[in-house]
Amino acid sequence: MKLTKKGEYTLRAMIQLGIAGRVGRDVLSVPELVESNRLPYKFVERILGELRGAGYIESQRGKDGGYRIAKPLDQITMGELVRLIDGRLAPIGCASETEYAPCSCPDEDHCGLRMLMIDVRNAIARILDRYTLHDVVEVTLRKMLRDGAAPPFSCSEPPSEPDRRPDRPADPADGFLAGLGIGTDDRIPEPATPTRPA
Repeated sequence: MKLTKKGEYTLRAMIQLGIAGRVGRDVLSVPELVESNRLPYKFVERILGELRGAGYIESQRGKDGGYRIAKPLDQITMGELVRLIDGRLAPIGCASETEYAPCSCPDEDHCGLRMLMIDVRNAIARILDRYTLHDVVEVTLRKMLRDGAAPPFSCSEPPSEPDRRPDRPADPADGFLAGLGIGTDDRIPEPATPTRPA
């Protein structure tokens, strides 16, 4: 599974809307949403239309109009948002539960690659379906407070430019599970050592 740009922008927009609601902003305008996360305006408008059509957000018209999340944050899993926009979570079609597509393998039932990709799909699905938008918003805000960063939308001043770290590989300590205080090494079982026949 590779998150498309559309999927990425959708998740970022939903997280921003969740943060806005959490800091007391009932509605965010499209320009505020676009500016807060440097998202492409036209793309965001289309995404918001899809999210509204699916019942995840609602709009408010008028001078102070914009968008808000329509459901409780703890009732929206990250997995359902990804599936809404990007479809299957499986890295290959023959490992998908929701969008199965046959592969070119002559014996799919005994294909080692398919078996491995089913486990990859299951691991991705477990994380995305376990955590809600509420969880992600809370961890994001907690990390911002820990680092002394002002949450967006919480004051009338424009947000200051965040300090940018140099480009570097993703550090496991910066991950979502680490933000929850869960060591990722504790969650990933070691592969079983195959036994050889005597």
